Amino acid sequence: MADRALARRIAERFRKVNGDHPMTAADDAYVTAQFVPLEDLCASLGRDSDAARRLMLGGLLPLPGYLRSDGAEMVPRDLFGLTDAAGGSGRLRAWFTAHWEDRARGEAEWEAYLSGQYVCLRSVTPAHIRRKDELTAEITAALAAARTGMADGTGPSSAWRAALHARVDELDALEPAFTAYDRLRFGGPTSRDTCVDAPRALFPRVGPAARVHGPPGRQRTSDPAVTPPRTPPGARP
Repeated sequence: MADRALARRIAERFRKVNGDHPMTAADDAYVTAQFVPLEDLCASLGRDSDAARRLMLGGLLPLPGYLRSDGAEMVPRDLFGLTDAAGGSGRLRAWFTAHWEDRARGEAEWEAYLSGQYVCLRSVTPAHIRRKDELTAEITAALAAARTGMADGTGPSSAWRAALHARVDELDALEPAFTAYDRLRFGGPTSRDTCVDAPRALFPRVGPAARVHGPPGRQRTSDPAVTPPRTPPGARP
């Protein structure tokens, strides 16, 4: 049985980070399909769930991504993956932050990781965090350049569209679908809304690519509208 006092502290910390928003039946269904209750995960791995909660409260393991309507602490199936990769919870912070050359940036990403709000990635790793930030920055810059060009009467080229969709497809592969609850706690649209769904709606595929999607991947082009300068990683979601 879970220590109720620890579970209550986790719930309080979760609401302090995310706000107190209702979970609908659709939210619960999405979360149940994408995540697993902490108790069940720990039982399947032979881990102590209360020990995991203490690590969360001690800033050594991410908070749950969601609290289901029944109070279940919903976590990713690979919750302990980075801890194992780092060689233990005591080494995780140094291992994690070392993936950023900018120490301050690494510490900021560590705090974001501990918040449990990296529900924007199917699998949370430093490499995926960095790539997601790069892609959202590049897609956002490409869309801004396109709006400027269209205002000047210059439509996007086929090469521009191909490069845009290559980036969008790669981001699509990294991100899950999200749920309505996420738009409440993040106070607006998600990165999937703005950097996957919106570009596809604004600039539909043309030609054979409109019928068959190839595997996601990066595609470079000499078109300056889709090769923006590197910008600092964007904020979640």
